[in-house]
Amino acid sequence: MSVKLILRDKEYEVKAGMTLLSALKKTGIVPESVIATRDGELITEDEILQDGQVVKLIAVISGG
Repeated sequence: MSVKLILRDKEYEVKAGMTLLSALKKTGIVPESVIATRDGELITEDEILQDGQVVKLIAVISGG
């Protein structure tokens, strides 16, 4: 039971059943630095990740 998180050319595998926020923290990704999409749709940090899902992370670039 696992979920794949993909950020640029890196893949992370986390356990299914945790929230996106928990998964990001577990992999060391700063939640504020990415936007998460699943099947082309935006998902929120409190989304529960299901087994077999692939979540694409898009790096957010901010500047002043």
